[in-house]
Amino acid sequence: MSVQNPSRLLDLAGKHLLRDDALAFSVLEDLPTELFPPLFMETFHGRHIKTLKAMVQAWPFVRLPLGGLIDMPHVGPLQAVLEALDGLLAQKVRSRRCKLRLLDLRNTGQNFWSMWSGASSYECSSSGMAPVAEQGSVTKQHLAPLKIFIDLCLKKRTLDNFLTYLLRWVEQRKASVHLCCKKLKISAMPMDNIVKVLSMVQLDCIQEVQVNWIWHLSTLATFASLLGKMSNLQRLRLSPIHLSAFTEQEQDHLAQITSQFLRLGHLQDLHLDYPSFLEGCLDQMLRCLKSPLDNLSITNCWLTESDLTHLSQSPNISQLKGLDLSGVTMTDFNPGLLRVLLEKVEATLQELDLDLCGIKDSQLEAILPALSHCSRLRYLSLCENFLSMAVMEKLLRHTTGLPCLTQEHYPAPQESYRSQGVLLEARLAQVRAQLLEILRDLGCPRVIWISPSPCLHCGENICYHLEPIIYSCTAPA
Repeated sequence: MSVQNPSRLLDLAGKHLLRDDALAFSVLEDLPTELFPPLFMETFHGRHIKTLKAMVQAWPFVRLPLGGLIDMPHVGPLQAVLEALDGLLAQKVRSRRCKLRLLDLRNTGQNFWSMWSGASSYECSSSGMAPVAEQGSVTKQHLAPLKIFIDLCLKKRTLDNFLTYLLRWVEQRKASVHLCCKKLKISAMPMDNIVKVLSMVQLDCIQEVQVNWIWHLSTLATFASLLGKMSNLQRLRLSPIHLSAFTEQEQDHLAQITSQFLRLGHLQDLHLDYPSFLEGCLDQMLRCLKSPLDNLSITNCWLTESDLTHLSQSPNISQLKGLDLSGVTMTDFNPGLLRVLLEKVEATLQELDLDLCGIKDSQLEAILPALSHCSRLRYLSLCENFLSMAVMEKLLRHTTGLPCLTQEHYPAPQESYRSQGVLLEARLAQVRAQLLEILRDLGCPRVIWISPSPCLHCGENICYHLEPIIYSCTAPA
């Protein structure tokens, strides 16, 4: 007699149960744990609402990763699950099977569903997915609030139906339900709506905030009061902040913003793009940092020599792995300022981006000794700076001993252009040949990208599609 595949038998059993809701209800308490996920998927996609609700209330795992199944714009499936949770929250005595503590609406959990629906159905998953040992009898459970995890992307001026329904449901059950968000992205939504949404969220759960919208400094000051409550924030990215004139009121706004950094003790990555309000005031923000940063990006803005001095003196940049100052003009800065900054971070720095900084030969030469000591450096970009062929050669010689450096992006040397700044393809070809000879002379395998400005093919000021210059010390046959 042939023995059928066990997973096939489970599949057939599940489909049989779905034909009879009453039968499904009666067997959930004794249903094998490995049958729950595949049966739940069948129930969910087949819209067997009654059985779906019953399965939520008997879910034998700590976490239900619903986001991997649900189509977010549609309220229907979410409504059914939330109604089931209402029944669960109302129960003083729960099913002995139910271990549910966390509803995950993020786009995760695909591995969980594929594992239980595939050949490895009998294995238990990790990180909160494994079933908890069942108790021998029905017991009264005093549980912490149910947690709902969601990644928020506030990119419309008004809330969509899905988020509106969820927020209203959470608001009515604040004592028993916590809405948690680890990643928050904001673009076009008005501040009033942002405040309304975040009033429903456990702000200390947020670990990453990204703002991709032009805000006035006053708007950022309003948001800063919420930012200061995100005590576990690790990454902060802010897009252009508009500053019309630095009035006394704007100075007050800046103080409101920077003071909130005192409350962000876990901040690791800080990215500020077009922060016009920082010119001459960088020290005010640096003084409020509570812990060393891993990555700092201040781009496309004006800074003063004093700002750069304060940056190099800050104790919270001494462990930087990534530093991006692209678009910060340093043409008239003292060449020694950048050198002091690099000396401060040379032991830990892995990525350095100084594109479009107006760096001249004298300034680059000043930092070469410090650059040559950045033993962990793996990415270096100096595109759109004013460098001669002679200084480019010095750069290549000083960095040839860096063991981790694998990505190098440099500007086309000034010899590639006419006096009016017009790029000449024939000269660029000669320069590339000369650079290849330098790499051969140095004798180490290396790949470098040379970016003319603007590119003759795409018109971009910085392009990465041109063929790199490659030297590999392959022994002759």
